[in-house]
Amino acid sequence: MMRLFFDPRQLDHAPAQELHNGAFVPYAETPARAQALCAGVHATESPTDHGEAPILAVHDAGYVAYLKTAYDRWLAAGRSGDVMGYIWPVVRRRALDLTRIDALAGRYSMDSSTPLTADSWTSAYWSTQSALSALDAVLAGDRVATALCRPPGHHAGADYLGGYCFINQAAVAAQAARDAGIARVAILDIDYHHGNGTQDIFWDRGDVFYASVHADPATDFPFYWGHADEVGEGAGEGTTLNLPLPHGTTIAAFRAAQATALDAIARFDPGLLIVSFGADTFEGDPIANFALKTSDYAMLARDIAATGLPTVVLTEGGYAVDNLGENLASFLSGF
Repeated sequence: MMRLFFDPRQLDHAPAQELHNGAFVPYAETPARAQALCAGVHATESPTDHGEAPILAVHDAGYVAYLKTAYDRWLAAGRSGDVMGYIWPVVRRRALDLTRIDALAGRYSMDSSTPLTADSWTSAYWSTQSALSALDAVLAGDRVATALCRPPGHHAGADYLGGYCFINQAAVAAQAARDAGIARVAILDIDYHHGNGTQDIFWDRGDVFYASVHADPATDFPFYWGHADEVGEGAGEGTTLNLPLPHGTTIAAFRAAQATALDAIARFDPGLLIVSFGADTFEGDPIANFALKTSDYAMLARDIAATGLPTVVLTEGGYAVDNLGENLASFLSGF
């Protein structure tokens, strides 16, 4: 039986609201998402604590320190509620030695939809430990293992949070696999939204291939990344593949795009595949515009399994909470 990893501390992160489309609305990435994921599968097991070293192998030390201390610094500044940036250094961004929490909140974030609470670091930390434990299982010989990652990770860059993400679990797992001796690692991202953080982290590296099937960023978050002409730079030129799709995409077009990604991954010849699986491609997702059905996910997974690659599955988005568990169950059944 496939091993699945989850820690209850991943439920602790629970912001009250986010700024979305110009208004404050209830936070969409709720603990209920993780509860639904757990309800959709057989019993999970607790992850092993790998410490901070694998996180620091990917993420900037100053950023990690910010995640750990921001909420206390926010309170110390006389604020209430969750930490949220309101100014961003988009022009001539420099590594200034700033101490005011407002400056740091902008320095280490890409949007205002990802509030940081007293528990965000703890939940993100254990989400990452779940990912690393799934990697351990595959490195030890399992064909596939899964981590129920909540908060998700693929929008988080080396030194910024955003898109409900704080630590990039796919990137941390990929780097840990490299450090364990896997010469080449591939990441297949099939979340509705482009995984800009994952792309950014491996943009100029030739040892990790990143392929993403997602909504066209001309119409959807994260807007500035995920366009088809983004292919990497330097040693990483040719190891980024973006396959944006229009609103209303159904399984035929999505499966064809995934097949293109899998063909490119096969040519890269990795020793390990990491799948960033988002169920926000579902037809009933409240913040997305694709039209995949529950039964479609098993088909996508069978196509991935047919590659024969050792595979680590990490969950990303998916906000139709009532359907989230069965969508995950369908996907995992394909393995």
